[in-house]
Amino acid sequence: MKIIISGAYAIGTFLAKLLSRNKEDIILLDENPENLDKISSEFDLLTMECPATDIKGLKAAGVEHADLFIAVTPNEPANIAACAMAHQLGAKKTVARVDSPAYVEEQNKELFRKMGVDDIIYPEILAAKDIINGLKMSWVRQRWDVHDGALVMLGIKLRETCEILDRPLKEISGPNDPYHVVAIKHNDETIIPGGNDTLQVYDLVYFMTTKQYIPYIRKIVGKEHYVDVQNVIFMGGGKTAARAVKMLPEYMHAKIIEQRTERCEELNNIFNEDTLVINGDGRDIGLLKEEGIRNTQAFVALTSNAETNILACLTAKRMGVRKTVASVENFDYVGTAESLDIGTIINKKAVAASHIYQMMLDANVENIRFLMSVNADVAEFTPSPDSKITRKPVKDLNLPKGVTIGGLVRDGEGMLVSGNTQIEAGDSVVVFCHNVDMKKVEKLFI
Repeated sequence: MKIIISGAYAIGTFLAKLLSRNKEDIILLDENPENLDKISSEFDLLTMECPATDIKGLKAAGVEHADLFIAVTPNEPANIAACAMAHQLGAKKTVARVDSPAYVEEQNKELFRKMGVDDIIYPEILAAKDIINGLKMSWVRQRWDVHDGALVMLGIKLRETCEILDRPLKEISGPNDPYHVVAIKHNDETIIPGGNDTLQVYDLVYFMTTKQYIPYIRKIVGKEHYVDVQNVIFMGGGKTAARAVKMLPEYMHAKIIEQRTERCEELNNIFNEDTLVINGDGRDIGLLKEEGIRNTQAFVALTSNAETNILACLTAKRMGVRKTVASVENFDYVGTAESLDIGTIINKKAVAASHIYQMMLDANVENIRFLMSVNADVAEFTPSPDSKITRKPVKDLNLPKGVTIGGLVRDGEGMLVSGNTQIEAGDSVVVFCHNVDMKKVEKLFI
């Protein structure tokens, strides 16, 4: 597959690195040679000094043969124009990054398709959705819903209160149990578990279950004493924070602490009186106490500085906040944040890249998510008639090493998968992959 990425910034470089591991034919364009130098020396891909809307440069990059053209520069109009040009020059699919929330509304998608833009991404909205999912369940690090929750994947950090520690999975997660363990992060190792593996204290464990059994999962992992989130303090009033506050359920109340006076004024114009905007530093312990940190169940740090966010979350935890969320855009700090037990880690470029990644696949795939914590992908595939995965029961499929099927949705009903399960065309199948080329998995479904 030939892929052209315009914009060697956060999302573009991360996406190029993600795709280069699959040995795709990638060309990364940018008008600034300094942005290209580092990535070209570290990864197997071509780079070209070229503005997003330079017709001569696009032709030289071979855009007429591109299976996917991705414009993710910081310039919204340039991204849209570049996609329209790439489409006219022959690119099969195009994706543009935008900064206007109205552009991603359903009623506007057809307008952009007519312009030659097949998909629109607004990273701040995607990140905000992840934040809200995390806040709705204070005891969960990560939640991923399939078909509006017919199936649910929960990433949970195990503590001493967990009831199912130190027992083989074949004893606690058999065919008749209402959950499957699809992955375990033990210390720095990701495990796609078998029946003899055990769960250990401080493991990060990914459970697949159905919505009605979420309370049961909460009980067996010993998280019933975690209070539900009602009050949230956001540190940093940028676009992601603003979108997240707008998406908060009605029963949650938010305060935003922002250092920039002019941004505080903008936020006051955006929100009604239910959201208090405070001009100050979210690391100021005196200010946090004054704003009721002791009666706050969640603290979300979304400044542009990863170190600041990590330290602020540590401070909030020491002051009794159970649920903390940190934006960590620098991947060098992700491991540090996890080792410090920060809580939920948000990375906009990883979320956006996952959304784009699914456009590469020929199979019918609804959703792909890159899970930074376990360096793995989880995807929702729909098998075609007579695809390989529908020909035999799961136990006879000889799935590639590092691949497990967590569950499926059939006729709107979620169900877990056992070795005897026969997958059918039209099912929505949730596949978990660690160190596996997704293109290999895709072949099972087409």
